[in-house]
Amino acid sequence: MGNLTTETGLPPPVRTDRIDLIATTLDHLEAELVSTKALGVLLEATVPESWPPGEYDRSAIEFFHARLTENPGAAGWYGWYALLRPARGEIASLIGGAGFLGPPGPDGIVEIGYSIAPEFQVRAFATEIVQALTAHALEIAGVLRVIAHTSSTNAASIRVLERCGFERAGQGGEPGTIRFETALRCA
Repeated sequence: MGNLTTETGLPPPVRTDRIDLIATTLDHLEAELVSTKALGVLLEATVPESWPPGEYDRSAIEFFHARLTENPGAAGWYGWYALLRPARGEIASLIGGAGFLGPPGPDGIVEIGYSIAPEFQVRAFATEIVQALTAHALEIAGVLRVIAHTSSTNAASIRVLERCGFERAGQGGEPGTIRFETALRCA
């Protein structure tokens, strides 16, 4: 992501108190398109039977794959896997997916999305992930604002965005959606 990459060209993991966020690569996405078992082996994590969760479905995986095929250097501007850090002697668990719809445009805006596997919901993981990735994005030159869209009936998602400091900014682009955005960062 911008200037926050390692010598491999990939962004380093983003860590929270409980979660490691790993930027998706073409290898991850190709494994995921084959099977959840292949993805688990590559991530060195257990993958829940409910995978992929919610909006992070096969079409999202294919979208990320197509974008990274076009521009492998854009890893970090698309998907991130959320791995619950394991207790000693255990293996990490894949609990969700999050990420952006691409690098910032000329206006400095990136759009974030997130989805948590059903068995890991209602534990504030989405809030932790959105806070971490939003802060990460805003550290990168060229990113001035992070936006998100959610259904006006998705109370849980609205609470996550509000807890993360996003403010309602009007209707979304699709009927029945709301646009949320972070406060403008000083350039």
